[in-house]
Amino acid sequence: MQSAPASLKAISDAPPLLRLRGLYSERLAPVSLDLAAGECAAVVGASGSGKSLLLRQIADLDPGHGEAELDGRRRSAMRGFEWRRLVVYCQAEAGWWDDHVSAHYADRAGAIAIMARLGLAEAKFESPVHELSTGERQRMGLVRALMQNPRVLLLDEPTAALDQGATALVEAELSRVLAAGAAILLVTHSPEQAERLARRRWRMTQGRMEPLWT
Repeated sequence: MQSAPASLKAISDAPPLLRLRGLYSERLAPVSLDLAAGECAAVVGASGSGKSLLLRQIADLDPGHGEAELDGRRRSAMRGFEWRRLVVYCQAEAGWWDDHVSAHYADRAGAIAIMARLGLAEAKFESPVHELSTGERQRMGLVRALMQNPRVLLLDEPTAALDQGATALVEAELSRVLAAGAAILLVTHSPEQAERLARRRWRMTQGRMEPLWT
């Protein structure tokens, strides 16, 4: 594989929606990239290679260095909660602060509409969290992220616990998000999923990103 810098311009004539410039931490080599509205880019790699570290750096959840911009507005000029309301990190296993699913959603109708598209029965909305399967919790976490109407969605293995049918529903929903003008940075173990969804792909190895050329 040909080696190249992690810095690549978004494939778009419009100004980038998300711009990263030299974003790095102790275990993550500097990353610079642009992501356009409506674009999905993917990062693949083995467990522990640094993929999740990158998403957490972008979301401003871990200490690090470098600059990120959204629509030309610098992250350093925004409060953390303001940034994370627009640049939403959806981790592989969502956190739950209440025993009941419904307590995590302010808009019941909105949540159920997304749930239906993800293949989740309406009854799951009233369930105790512990009664959900791993795959159901994963999709409900995605519902929470989507209800924030993010400008940029940072997805960490969004279909890792799902079968082929549920994976197809999730990918269809992500296509809807892209068509609405959001951008997605996807971390996945599946090169096939990256190829289906993403226009550009990178491989992460020991905290360093290299483009995958096609």
